[in-house]
Amino acid sequence: MRFSILTDAKQQILTDGIRLEQTDRHIHIQFDRPHSIISSAVLNGGSVRACHILNLNVGKKAQCKSNMQKPPDRTLAEYSRVCGWSGTTVGMMTAASMDSFRIVQAIEQGVHIFVIATTGLSNARCAGDIAEHREIGQPVIETGTINLICLTTARLAPAAMIESVITATEAKTVALNKLGIRSRVSENQATGTGTDAIAIASGYGPVEVNYCGKHVIFGELLANLVISAVTSSLADN
Repeated sequence: MRFSILTDAKQQILTDGIRLEQTDRHIHIQFDRPHSIISSAVLNGGSVRACHILNLNVGKKAQCKSNMQKPPDRTLAEYSRVCGWSGTTVGMMTAASMDSFRIVQAIEQGVHIFVIATTGLSNARCAGDIAEHREIGQPVIETGTINLICLTTARLAPAAMIESVITATEAKTVALNKLGIRSRVSENQATGTGTDAIAIASGYGPVEVNYCGKHVIFGELLANLVISAVTSSLADN
C-alpha cells in the first residue's frame, strides 16, 4: 500500500473533474459538477451539494479584525465572490500557516482517495477538557487549526460519509499520539485542537462504499492517509 505525500501543489488536476489550487492565502478545491459534501465548515456546513471547498488562511491579527467587523461565513462568501467562483462553496478558515499544507493520496482497486491537511497546535486540547465558553448556545467565532479535506472518487452512502468523519477524526488523534502532543489545558494526551474542521466529499465513480470503519479497506486507507498527512504536516512545521 503506497501513499504519495506532497508539500507543494500550486495547481493541479487531482483526478477527472477535481482541480486543486494552492496559494499562500488559501487551498481551493473545484469540482466540475456539484459533489455531496458533509462538513463542520462555517460556510455551508452540514450536508450540502457544492462545487467548491475553500480553506482560507487568516492570520491572528486578521482573525481578530475580521471577528469584530463581520461574521466568518460572510468573509468566506465574499472571498469566494471576489475569486469569481460560481456555485456553492463549503468554506473553512485557519490561522495555521499554508506552509503546513500536505496532500496525501492513494489509489486502490480503481478508487482514488485524497486527504488534504493544514495544521497548527496553538490550542491543542483533549476531549473532555474544561471549555472556556460556559454559556450553552453562546456564539463562538474561531478559526480552524487542524483542517482536513477528504476527497474520493467512490460514491459514499450517507452513513458512510458520517462514518468517514469518525474514522478521520480517530486517525487524527493517532497522529497526535504518535507525536506526543499534550493538551494545553489538562496536559492529557491531545485528541485535536479546539477549532478543528473537516470536510468529506463523495465522488461519482462506479464503486459505491457503504461502510468506512476499521473492518473495511476504505476505512483503513482513509485512516492511514489522515495519519500520514497530519503527522507530516505537524512534524515539519
